[in-house]
Amino acid sequence: MANYRIAPSILSADFARLGEEVRNVVASGADIIHFDVMDNHYVPNLTIGPLVCEAIRPHVQVPIDVHLMVKPVDRIVPDFAKAGANIITFHPEASEHVDRTLQLIRNNGCKAGLVFNPATPLHYLEHVMDKIDIILLMSVNPGFGGQSFIPHTLQKIAAVRKLIDESGRDIMLEVDGGIKVDNIAEAARAGADTFVAGSAIFGKPDYKAVIDAMRSELAKV
Repeated sequence: MANYRIAPSILSADFARLGEEVRNVVASGADIIHFDVMDNHYVPNLTIGPLVCEAIRPHVQVPIDVHLMVKPVDRIVPDFAKAGANIITFHPEASEHVDRTLQLIRNNGCKAGLVFNPATPLHYLEHVMDKIDIILLMSVNPGFGGQSFIPHTLQKIAAVRKLIDESGRDIMLEVDGGIKVDNIAEAARAGADTFVAGSAIFGKPDYKAVIDAMRSELAKV
């Protein structure tokens, strides 16, 4: 069985008790904490910054996966690395120099990756596969939680899985948006190995029950 990872997105958590929320979701079986950063410029919403990352870092031992939905990107990368991020991903169209930004993330001690919106072409990957640790495919348009999974993403997941396999590199393939118990296996069959889920987990009273149900579905793949 593939090494599947579940990454709850704190975008859907109760921000009034965020430390407790991240501790609870990790105790319930989460592998990664997904941290959505929006700037009300690249995407039409405003969320959280490095200070919040720094605040939750002492509460969990699992990796913190920072998804930057910001433009420009480079200025904020060192701040998140210093705040305790382990993985930093960004949108290629939000960077003036994709290769440079990937190098910047790695130079600051973090794993680096690119994020692709539903309509963003994959050609950005052509010359940087050797500098990527993770590829994140958005299965909704970024900006807000609680949206429905866009089915066409499955074809894109399969295309990226093929690129990763052909590269021979150990690159995580993450999917984010509308992931829940009844479609996580479908995304896994297409080739994803890391699953971001926000409202599907934090919107339920029993986090462990949801994560266990997701793992049960993944075990069938």
